[in-house]
Amino acid sequence: LALALPVIIIGGMKLGVFTPTEAAVVAAVYSFAVGMFVYRELKWSELYQLVLTAGKTTAVVMFLVGAAMVSAWLITVANIPTEVANMLEPFMGNRMLLMFIMMVLIVVVGTALDFTPTVLILTPVLMPVVLKAGIDPVYFGVLFIMNNAIGLITPPVGTVLNVVCGVAKITMDDAFKGVLPFLLAQLAVLFLLVLFPQIVTVPLHWWMH
Repeated sequence: LALALPVIIIGGMKLGVFTPTEAAVVAAVYSFAVGMFVYRELKWSELYQLVLTAGKTTAVVMFLVGAAMVSAWLITVANIPTEVANMLEPFMGNRMLLMFIMMVLIVVVGTALDFTPTVLILTPVLMPVVLKAGIDPVYFGVLFIMNNAIGLITPPVGTVLNVVCGVAKITMDDAFKGVLPFLLAQLAVLFLLVLFPQIVTVPLHWWMH
């Protein structure tokens, strides 16, 4: 029964039964039911401690999200997105250089903001620049999401890192040292995709036709 959990999550999202956020709730309820009533590895006496631990982990994540939303609001009020868009216009003649600059920008922003604020702030700013420069929007979207994933494991915000620290009871330095090889690998892949857009666009073209 435990192996059915990934099938339920992926199948439910693919069929449109629930969103990814709702899938997390379904997964939690299903895991609780299986652990409590099927395998009987969970006890009612342990439930309070489990809820308390989950609450602490959630509090850390929500604090980070709240701080990121405040930062996003300050950035918007300061009209920084418009200034960034104006700064990128001179580079539209060189698509590769433009993509490289945008990827560096997203990496920097991703270290300070959570995934959702980054998407909400940068997408309306960068997408017009991307379209005007003639860059495939799907290609840009793939790199944009990859870049945001890098931000999730990059201090100081690094939502995933903070969750790992809370669960494993380790320091941020130890967690970052552990993910550093994977972070460097992700950056290398991102760099290759900027240099060779065909890695994304050719399979996409084949799939669409």
